[in-house]
Amino acid sequence: QVQLVESGGGLVQTGGSLRLSCAASGRTFSRATMGWFRQVPGKEREFVASINWSGSSTTIRNSVKDRFNISRDNAKNTVYLEMNSLKPEDTAVYYCNVVTGTTPLFRSWGQGTQVTVSS
Repeated sequence: QVQLVESGGGLVQTGGSLRLSCAASGRTFSRATMGWFRQVPGKEREFVASINWSGSSTTIRNSVKDRFNISRDNAKNTVYLEMNSLKPEDTAVYYCNVVTGTTPLFRSWGQGTQVTVSS
């Protein structure tokens, strides 16, 4: 199936910004709704945001909806997560997946990309 590779994470100060990218290996899921999730050790993975195939509809969890934005470029097979005004509690490994609603579709996850927000 399609391979998803996350990138763009890093270490930032509180209040900083990052843009994460999720690149798909092909165009098979160009019409699929894509989502971002995040996880810290010892806690469950949580939904962050999703975007439909056309980019016309997005869903963002309430805790970050005023600071994060999700977008996609189907020509590049890439989904983005723009994160602004980052807080230490945003620190996590961020993953992408095909989603149904806010539920991940693929059973296996990629490597993810680490986001660390220092205080």
